[in-house]
Amino acid sequence: MHIFYRPMYNSEATNFINELKAKDPQLAARQLAGRALLWDKKVDREAWSEYRSAEVEQKPYVYQTETQ
Repeated sequence: MHIFYRPMYNSEATNFINELKAKDPQLAARQLAGRALLWDKKVDREAWSEYRSAEVEQKPYVYQTETQ
């Protein structure tokens, strides 16, 4: 045995996830489908650039009142 050998540690959470995946093999595919609903979207770069160009520049300290 190697001097720095340590047995592999798995937390309770890791064990739970591994058991869940073993019970339901379709879980990974359903996770990807759920992610595609919210995150994997095509970006309309023209609309995004118009949005960015219409932004108003913010003052350095927004709560300061202008007393002059």
